[in-house]
Amino acid sequence: MKIAVIGATGFVGNNITNELINRNHEVLGISRDSKVSDKHNLTFTQSDVFNVNELADVIKDYDVVVSAYNPGWTNPNIYHDYLKGAQSIQKAIKLAGVKRFIVIGGAGSLFTPEGMQVVDTADFPAEIKAGATAARDYLNIIKEEKNLDWTVFSPALETHPGITTGRTGNYRLGTDYPVFNEEGRSVLSGEDVAVVIADEIEAPKHQKQRFTAAY
Repeated sequence: MKIAVIGATGFVGNNITNELINRNHEVLGISRDSKVSDKHNLTFTQSDVFNVNELADVIKDYDVVVSAYNPGWTNPNIYHDYLKGAQSIQKAIKLAGVKRFIVIGGAGSLFTPEGMQVVDTADFPAEIKAGATAARDYLNIIKEEKNLDWTVFSPALETHPGITTGRTGNYRLGTDYPVFNEEGRSVLSGEDVAVVIADEIEAPKHQKQRFTAAY
């Protein structure tokens, strides 16, 4: 398949890109920064996600678009910029005629056993609350999308570069609640996030819904 990955040089996007090219998909990495690939089935391009027409032209011949867009956790305008960028990407995909759209959202929109979303709990980290709230709010927006074959993936509660299990290829799936291991932790490496996304692309199971995964 021909797959475009937005945010391909970031933590999650880079892992997804590597997994897809290793499965011999043709991948276009879209990012703010220029980068040169030495892989035959990977090319990079720069594109402004806020420019709907430009982005639509870049992705128009692709089968799937994966968005790992993040305007930066230290961006003081992350809430506004995330929502603006996410909705711009959604518009560009529709304009380009791409049907399959997978969004890497946040774990903050998952629910606690008490029915509260994680981002609204008292101990949620303040430094990522604005970005997590934006991802939660965008999930509510895309749920109203009728024309795209969309999927939103909420990572495990612990998914960051410090998770060093690497690529195991193993995971368990969930929908609106975190998946916990025997130690009561919700954990998944960036490499295994990529496995989950690649598996969902190749064999869709969560069309027009949100899902999650962890060990």
